[in-house]
Amino acid sequence: MIILKKTNILQIILLLLVLGSCKDETNSKAKEESFVEDTLPKMKPLIKESSIPTTAYINSKKAEVTSFYNKKWPNQSANGSFLVAKNGQIIYEKYEGFANFRSKTKITTNTPLHLASVSKVITATAILLLIDGKKIDLNQKINTILKEFPYPEVTIKTLLNHRSGIRNYSYFTDKKEIWDRHDILTNKDILNLLVTKDIDLEFKTDSRFSYCNTNYAILALVIEKITQLSFKEAMSEMIFKPLGMKNTYVYDYEKDKKTAVPSYKGNKVEIGLDHLDAIYGDKNIYSTPRDLLKFDRARNSAEFLNPTLLKQVYHGYSNERKGTKNYGLGIRMINWPTGQNFYFHNGWWHGNTSAFITLPKDQVTIIALSNKFTRKTYDVRKLAVLFGDYPFKIEDD
Repeated sequence: MIILKKTNILQIILLLLVLGSCKDETNSKAKEESFVEDTLPKMKPLIKESSIPTTAYINSKKAEVTSFYNKKWPNQSANGSFLVAKNGQIIYEKYEGFANFRSKTKITTNTPLHLASVSKVITATAILLLIDGKKIDLNQKINTILKEFPYPEVTIKTLLNHRSGIRNYSYFTDKKEIWDRHDILTNKDILNLLVTKDIDLEFKTDSRFSYCNTNYAILALVIEKITQLSFKEAMSEMIFKPLGMKNTYVYDYEKDKKTAVPSYKGNKVEIGLDHLDAIYGDKNIYSTPRDLLKFDRARNSAEFLNPTLLKQVYHGYSNERKGTKNYGLGIRMINWPTGQNFYFHNGWWHGNTSAFITLPKDQVTIIALSNKFTRKTYDVRKLAVLFGDYPFKIEDD
């Protein structure tokens, strides 16, 4: 007969408890990974284009785009990335200047530049995927997801189309009694300030349009809550990895601030980081024109969203008064009386400027990114006249 000492029995029990705990942790992690793998909605690349432009067509358009580019940025004066494509076929692309003026690192096809507010298009896309995948509802109230959220009438939709009435975080955090600008502001800090500092709505929810970065900072928190992943991981799993966007990432303030491409004033003076540089969703996605082309083509796939939801994406919600400028669900637009529509989003953060133009009817993608401040980035919209009946003038004003 084997006689176990009391101390040995205690040791065995303790060992069993430890092993059980490890097993629970493993199961928990497996469940979390299973959620990502099995139920997380993911973008699907557009495998086959409806048609491929002829060589003659490409050469003709390339000559016109080249002429525009050389007039806009003569003597290699651009500092950024530029691409024009038709049906996924690149007609023209150009990469010029420096990612870093101190190290003389040049901008190449693989250099990720800050997208600024073009990031909103990608954040909105993740939200739309979650809606299409029945994880959330377009008209769902935010306080059913983020329980502490203080505005009961704000919905997913009114965040997407900028009709929430929430105030811009860059303005209310300028007040010393609300935020110490020596501290780095985060998305969770924004939510906490909205809850604890009695920050009133600027106007009644859904009564009018007001473009506001806070809306998309909150949407990023919604993505994290629903997916159980960080925003960086969720975007990678849902969009970047499935589409092969290998040079695209969400900026992490602590990990990436020393390696990310800096931005510059027009006179090449570097612009330093500030207390708002850790916030994501409204900005802080870095990418390249080629990766954004993959993204745009996937959004033009018939499998992107169900037709009812897709129609709502490109519907205008901001036109209280008669005019042409409008905003959909994460996309800007110009709607002319002729019925012609122009879809785009611009961005500007520090010295970074960006233009993302998507013309679904013409299957055209135009992208311009720069890390040295210039308003010329936005002029690339004029190239739309080469592909459709858009009332722009391609000549300089």
